[in-house]
Amino acid sequence: MLTAKRVERTNKPGRYRDGMVPGLLLQISESGAKSWVLRYELNGRERMMGLGPVTAFNLKEARDRARFARQLLADGIDPLARKQEAKRAARLAAEKALTFKVAAQRYFDQHQSKWSSRSHRDQFLSTLEAYAFGPIGDMDVAAIALPDILRCIEPHWTDKAVTMDRIRTRIEAVLDWAAVRGYRQGDNPARWKGHLDQVLPAPRKVAPIKNFASVPYAELPSVVSKLQADEPSVAAWTLLFLILTTARSGEVLGARWSEIDLAKAVWTVPASRMKARREHRVPLSAAALDILHKLPREDDLIFIGPRPGYGLNHMALTRVMQRLERTETVHGFRSSFRTWAAEQTNIAREIAERSLAHVTGTKTEQAYERSDLFNKRRKLMEAWARHCTTPTVGTSRKVVPMRKPAV
Repeated sequence: MLTAKRVERTNKPGRYRDGMVPGLLLQISESGAKSWVLRYELNGRERMMGLGPVTAFNLKEARDRARFARQLLADGIDPLARKQEAKRAARLAAEKALTFKVAAQRYFDQHQSKWSSRSHRDQFLSTLEAYAFGPIGDMDVAAIALPDILRCIEPHWTDKAVTMDRIRTRIEAVLDWAAVRGYRQGDNPARWKGHLDQVLPAPRKVAPIKNFASVPYAELPSVVSKLQADEPSVAAWTLLFLILTTARSGEVLGARWSEIDLAKAVWTVPASRMKARREHRVPLSAAALDILHKLPREDDLIFIGPRPGYGLNHMALTRVMQRLERTETVHGFRSSFRTWAAEQTNIAREIAERSLAHVTGTKTEQAYERSDLFNKRRKLMEAWARHCTTPTVGTSRKVVPMRKPAV
């Protein structure tokens, strides 16, 4: 019978029977390496199963492993076949393993067309890199759990709640993608409703929504006058075009000549560049057309930046606002228009909302409302352009009638 001392002192190559567990052998190779082997018979055929090196398992552990294999045999299970199957499963699991960083990149590659804004598209990976790739980037997506999500977002939740909630949403999307692709199972640990909302305070309670600061519409003629003065730069022309069309900055910065019909005075923004993913026709006022006629036409992109072939970025418009010594946001001009339309015209709400490319009404109403109210919007945009480009004394303005009064 083998003992711990005999295992340690025996060095002659060969196989030595244990005697305590049937078939358990100490095997010593010609090189002197020692290992445990279990010899057994199954269906009249002798089989040899390795149980590991002596350096990893002592005599007691080797006996335990041999007894477990004997128990499998008693249940009609081939321990060697089970061991080989376990190895195959582990190899397949390793091949199937996917890190969160790789999963995020694959998700991004397959979904990047969903973002109409280039800045929002760029923020997806950059924010994950800043806050998520460090804690969980190298983790298998199958192993990510609630504590891992909290390591990403909880340290910054009190001072950057809105940003952290956006990152949480992006992590949730990546893990949902991984689950559908078969890389993970179970609930999504980044889910908010009924899950993380029980752990963290609502982001909008930590950081209430602040509206974009906007230029009061009565001050717009002064702002526009400064933009028009002294042959403004392309960036100033771009900002003025944005004001006159009430479009979002991303829509304007990505505008192309192929989208413009100068003869019909229409700018058709494709659905792929719209926030609502619906094509939007913008009626161009005479003032907006005048800007287009002044611009150099180098390629399809309308608003060319300092580098040939490249457009302007959002900061170019912000810098124009700074030069005008205005503290309001570029996006706030849409609010300026909406307030002016409500207070200084008698147009229907739907016309003003359509001018901003807002989707209004219920799903049923949207299904039946096929008109984009284009002709009515053209009258409104001409009135808006007159307001913006007509110098005024004081802030008092008359209401602009947009339709004939009812008789």
